[in-house]
Amino acid sequence: MRVQILIESLQRSGILMLSDPTLPSVVKLVGGPKVKGSWWGHPKGHEIFQKLGWLESRPDVLATRLVSGKVTYLHERLWAEFLSVATSREDWQTRGLSSGEGRLLRMVDVRGEVRTDRAGARYRSGDARELERRLLVSSEEIHTESGSHAKLLATWSNCAKVKDLRIHLPAPEAARRSLENLLDELNQRYSGKGYLPWRGA
Repeated sequence: MRVQILIESLQRSGILMLSDPTLPSVVKLVGGPKVKGSWWGHPKGHEIFQKLGWLESRPDVLATRLVSGKVTYLHERLWAEFLSVATSREDWQTRGLSSGEGRLLRMVDVRGEVRTDRAGARYRSGDARELERRLLVSSEEIHTESGSHAKLLATWSNCAKVKDLRIHLPAPEAARRSLENLLDELNQRYSGKGYLPWRGA
């Protein structure tokens, strides 16, 4: 499959899911529309993995958990709206954080970035997932020196892909509305059920 198909879909929609039952996704574009469950065991699983690596390495693509708490690839034309929302620290982002989640967020805020394998004995993997789901941090999977996996959590201002950008951020309310309209259109077009973190399922 030509990788250009992935970029064309991303440019057309603004977002591309890693995997989703209905919305445009890498798994369906590479593996076909009938992929069910985990794609790791699919005959094209290796090709899907390769295409994901290629997509994530592109300078105009940002991986987030914007839609339905799932990995969402975001085209750079939407970065201003996304970053406005992600950095707003509104009530939906901070209300109800557990003590562990709050502690990890403060650590990221102070240091700029934190590797989860160095976050201390009280770190739980669910803490990082919740911060990602609320768009409070950027996250990147890394291989550690010992050969295991960890996450590199960073403030958005310290995120490698966006930290040197000089872009004007719209007001969070306008940015939320723009992203809501985009996802509503995609849900309608593809009979999808995608949702945004401030709206809930």
